[in-house]
Amino acid sequence: MDLLLILTYTALCVVIFKVFKIPLNKWTVPTAALGGVILIGTLVLLMNYNHPYSYMAREYYVTTPIVPAVGGIVTSVEIEPNTIVEKGTVLFRIDPKPYEAVVRQKQALLAGTRDGVLELEQAVAAARARVIEVTANRDRTQGVFQRYEAIFERGAISANELETRRQAYLADEAALERAQADLQRAQVAFESGIDGENPEVARLQAELEKARYDLERTVVRAPTSGYVTQLVLRPGMMAAALPLRPVMTFVHDEKVPMVAVFRQNSSLRLKAGYEAEIVYPSIPGRVFHGKVVSVLPSMAEGQLLASGTLVGTEAFKRVGRVPVVIEVTDDMSEFNLPTGSRAQVAVYSDHWHHVAIMRKILLRMSSWQNYLYLDH
Repeated sequence: MDLLLILTYTALCVVIFKVFKIPLNKWTVPTAALGGVILIGTLVLLMNYNHPYSYMAREYYVTTPIVPAVGGIVTSVEIEPNTIVEKGTVLFRIDPKPYEAVVRQKQALLAGTRDGVLELEQAVAAARARVIEVTANRDRTQGVFQRYEAIFERGAISANELETRRQAYLADEAALERAQADLQRAQVAFESGIDGENPEVARLQAELEKARYDLERTVVRAPTSGYVTQLVLRPGMMAAALPLRPVMTFVHDEKVPMVAVFRQNSSLRLKAGYEAEIVYPSIPGRVFHGKVVSVLPSMAEGQLLASGTLVGTEAFKRVGRVPVVIEVTDDMSEFNLPTGSRAQVAVYSDHWHHVAIMRKILLRMSSWQNYLYLDH
């Protein structure tokens, strides 16, 4: 753009000198050159500040690394790469046989434990019946002892006979206490647990649910609508449940934002709602319209993380640029643009809007230059 302005001004000066027959001397030539420097320099400064431009812009998209919740041998891959699938679509399957065996094992253990719980219930019923029986014996011997005690006061029986009845009554009283203690222990063993359930049953039930969960996770499904690209997973490969070993990358089918970074000098001329124009190197000769969605409030160069390392001088040398989210308002459906394409962006503010024509010309020249390229 600077060269275009210089050439345009030079041509204009040549025309003026020729038409008006202005002589070339030590006054006219320096005056024309100095005027060009002032005029062109002022226009360029006004354009750069009020209508910022960035050659560093790119579409950014979010991916999800697919890591199976359980490990095993992959038995089948159910999708085709780069093909949109709906949420819940099966991506691939892991051999379920080991996990089915664990489920059957937990079911057998749970059934056996529940049989044991039934035995505890029967033990409670037997202990309750024993209490009833011993209570009846205690009541009978207590009545006999009370009658013998009344007869003893009239002198009809001896002290030894009374003591015999008393010992029989005390023995039945002690037997009743033991029966009641046995009943209490049986009830505690039967009724104690989590949410009214036997603790062993509750533990095995939880293990069974975990085993069923693992079995369900042998079928890996799409987290959202999207597609898998660069698919290399094949049946027979080992899929490990390790966060650092994803088996595929899932790209979400959602609107992809474009982010451009601008020099900090232009911060006051970057606001949401401003008009923007975008140029893609992959679509030469075309300029697309857009708008500023938001100006991100922070830059990565100023980020500090809690650590044992102090901030050094090098951290202050990183200048950083202002990230701005751009929305392309034109219809891009006819262009087969790869997600993550690079672009150039110009933002037009409300200040000195008549100077924006220079930026628009410059941006279109940059788009035309995309027809020319050399392979390295």
